Amino acid sequence: MVRKENYPHNERMIHSSNIIVPRGTYQRRLHAPRVKKIADTFDERIANPPKISMRDGKYYVFDGQHTIAARKLLNNGHDLLIRCKVYYNMTEQEEALLFAQQTGTSARLSPGVRIRALIFGGDPEAVAFNNAVESLGLMLDFDHKAGKYRISSVGTAFEAYKRIGEEKFKEAMSIIIAAWHGEPNSFVRANVTAMTYFVDLYKGDYDRGRLISALSVIDPLFIGREGKLAAGNLFGYKKYLYQVYRIYNGCKKQYALPMKF
Repeated sequence: MVRKENYPHNERMIHSSNIIVPRGTYQRRLHAPRVKKIADTFDERIANPPKISMRDGKYYVFDGQHTIAARKLLNNGHDLLIRCKVYYNMTEQEEALLFAQQTGTSARLSPGVRIRALIFGGDPEAVAFNNAVESLGLMLDFDHKAGKYRISSVGTAFEAYKRIGEEKFKEAMSIIIAAWHGEPNSFVRANVTAMTYFVDLYKGDYDRGRLISALSVIDPLFIGREGKLAAGNLFGYKKYLYQVYRIYNGCKKQYALPMKF
């Protein structure tokens, strides 16, 4: 990760009409309710200045677009001069990495937005994760378009990738693909969680064909629904993992797996 201290910077007044929001690459869409919420409680005396990168003679905001919009809202929708912290000598990829490290309270980054910025910025682990996903014929669904072969639970998938490694992660995702043929509901958080834990725990012990066959005849939302109803000692990921374990074992004791969790 890059560090803000590595770049020379100063504070200066910039007209908001000259500030560019790079939404075509790493920035998120403007969230109007968030802008109104900031405006309703805005106090110039304690407001943090937006962080701007001066690149190729232009000003790009990488932290604070919602604050800028709130200031404009308070100015009857008109552009105005805003005190900004301006950084120099940054590439667009470095801006994206700093954007991904935001810790401010004005507009917390969602996992998907953060990971998209890390990928654009060239973070090695995030790039490797994206490459693994694409090698399976899948896409990361940053914008929640809910199409086929799109992973909607981007944050969950990235954490699973880091937890169990690329080989097991790809095996888990390939089972979901084979069972439900890329249906949008098959890549929800419960399924990604359950399958990655199952593969991690039982790799080498389970029969891939049997698992795919058992999963293919149930609704892809079944694991999430049943997991939420689970009681007893099943908490966190275990309530979803147990559903896959139960589906795999079925009624036949001959190939039943022992409980390892």
